[in-house]
Amino acid sequence: MKSKKTQARSAARLAAIQALYQMETAGVGVESTIQEFIAHRLGNEIDGVNFHEADAEFFADILRGAIEAQSRIDPYIERQLAKNWTLARLDATARAILRAGLFELIQRPDVPFCVVIDEYVEIANDFFDGDEPRFINAVLDAAAREARKDEL
Repeated sequence: MKSKKTQARSAARLAAIQALYQMETAGVGVESTIQEFIAHRLGNEIDGVNFHEADAEFFADILRGAIEAQSRIDPYIERQLAKNWTLARLDATARAILRAGLFELIQRPDVPFCVVIDEYVEIANDFFDGDEPRFINAVLDAAAREARKDEL
């Protein structure tokens, strides 16, 4: 069973994926999105769905970090794609998962790489039934081998 802190971080990761997706599809900025999620979503009930208490600071760190590091992260993702595929061809949710996961692998050495991979693959499994979770696992695993050589 997950500790309360672990559950709050898991909820923060899921919220970050939802926020990154929303930012991309609606074209809204990072700070307004953070404020909206903290004020109205994290730990609240929306349309009969209860959102778990989330670590708001961790959520904001992932969101800001994924956006700030996107110019570093996106080329990495593109190198993992099959020939003639582009980042734009990936599902927006898959892009959000990869951007958040890669941010944590690169910028959050305090979080063990295996936790990062497990958490984001679990989120991918919640959203996708096809090959996407395996693809996300492969990209995050390759990133961990590159970014966390000393941990492996």
